[in-house]
Amino acid sequence: MSTEISNPNRRLAKEVVRVWTINAIIGNSIGILVLGILFYLDDRFTWWGWVRWLLMIALIITIVMTMWDVFIHPKLKYKYWRYEIDEEYLKLRHGAINEEHQLVPMSKIQAVATSQGPLLRRYQLYALSIETMGSSHMIPALPKEEAFQLRNEIARYAKVKEEGE
Repeated sequence: MSTEISNPNRRLAKEVVRVWTINAIIGNSIGILVLGILFYLDDRFTWWGWVRWLLMIALIITIVMTMWDVFIHPKLKYKYWRYEIDEEYLKLRHGAINEEHQLVPMSKIQAVATSQGPLLRRYQLYALSIETMGSSHMIPALPKEEAFQLRNEIARYAKVKEEGE
């Protein structure tokens, strides 16, 4: 007798696209700033000619990667990110190019927690992290009520106790 395990179909909060975009802008801005400093140093100290060519190649790659990270990747990530829980499994699916399906048995879950950094706080979202003996998993952006309800539901299914209890 085989039991069919359904694919997850619950989505992340739509605001996560903005969070990922802002995160990409911050990260790529730092890279562009470093390249700008290197261009300045190259001009100031007249390094070898090949250094300027390397910097130009790095700048072109950085610009292309910034376009990908800011305009395309967050939308693709959101489109393909799914999760679901039931009494037996935490089911995760993500990835547009390399699709990854994860089934985490509730009996293997040892800890579950919510977290919120500055960008998630700005959009009133929480990340849910799930720990097992050998791995950790994350649902990156959920509205507050849903995150806490899901955390409590997973804890109940996995029989995990909160710290301090």
